[in-house]
Amino acid sequence: MASVAKRDYYEVLGLSKGASTEEIKKAYRKLAVQYHPDRNPGDRHAEEAFKEATEAYEVLADEDRRRAYDQFGFAGVEGMGNGGGAGAHDFGDIFSDFSDIFDTFFGGGGRRSGRSGASRGGVRRGSDLRYDVDLSFEEAAFGKELEIEFDRRTACDECGGSGAEGTGGQRTCDTCGGMGQVRRSSGFFSIATTCPTCNGEGQVIENPCRVCRGSGVKKQKRELSVKIPPGIDSGKRINIPGEGDAGPNGGPFGDLYVFVRVRPHKYFEREGNDVYCVIPISITQAALGGEINVPTLDKKRVRVKIPSGTQNGKILRLKGEGIPHLNSANRRGDMYVRVHVQVPEKLSGKAKSLLKELSKVEGEVSDPEPVRLSQLK
Repeated sequence: MASVAKRDYYEVLGLSKGASTEEIKKAYRKLAVQYHPDRNPGDRHAEEAFKEATEAYEVLADEDRRRAYDQFGFAGVEGMGNGGGAGAHDFGDIFSDFSDIFDTFFGGGGRRSGRSGASRGGVRRGSDLRYDVDLSFEEAAFGKELEIEFDRRTACDECGGSGAEGTGGQRTCDTCGGMGQVRRSSGFFSIATTCPTCNGEGQVIENPCRVCRGSGVKKQKRELSVKIPPGIDSGKRINIPGEGDAGPNGGPFGDLYVFVRVRPHKYFEREGNDVYCVIPISITQAALGGEINVPTLDKKRVRVKIPSGTQNGKILRLKGEGIPHLNSANRRGDMYVRVHVQVPEKLSGKAKSLLKELSKVEGEVSDPEPVRLSQLK
């Protein structure tokens, strides 16, 4: 299912464009604590808000990426770090700067990281991945099935995902006593941090696998067929469950998010499910009326009647010739044609003579009265 279009990164963090690095960090900390999945289990809205805030922070906290974003918007940060470029990117471990904060708020049992949801002595869910695709205007309008290839972590073949060599098992971590955290006290405060020995797992492997070095996962290429639904637009994303990284020590797979970017069309523009274009006509067609053949998204031409006396800028509507509604391909928006009356720059002698005659017949004046813009049709 596709998500909503991206919001401006400053809007996401509730900041103005001139915000300082410290203000950006402070705003992100507040949102990260508010929407962290561990505080909002099963709340999809909180999860999306958490990821949205994290993506905004990744760009604005980086001087080069922020400068590119300020100048060019989303297009400026594509291909820079996690922000864009075709391929999969790991969402995990981007919250390390705030690990102590999360541990303070959510202190207690196991290590927590993103959506992984680690629990003491248990397994963790794998990281989500991102894949960016560029679509043509028509591909986005009518849908397309894409074959994509990306790297993801899967269970190690040697140890079957256990992380242990042969029959080697796990034992309780001596440093944290199986809690996954160690605490430091200072005055009235008690700060919980991830255990450095077991990395928050609460358990350590006696004999780590020589292939995966105890992680239980390895990197592998993955080929996948992705169906792009008709009507999708730039900024939308498609969630494919279970196609992200495998969790360590036999943990479940994360999800894959396919982000969509639609290339501009040669002459069509989109607003919602409606399509707009400009069609030039001659001054005689505008004055006398007639019929013209107008191209549509379907690569067919529709015959459109031009009423006599058509003014420059008049908009004609072609019902049902727009973009299919997302998840409802039987419904389509409309197409709107704006008429542009072309005045010839050069005229033949005969054409000049005819226009002069028309000027006399129409009784054109050299001192016309002005009118309000609202009076124009």
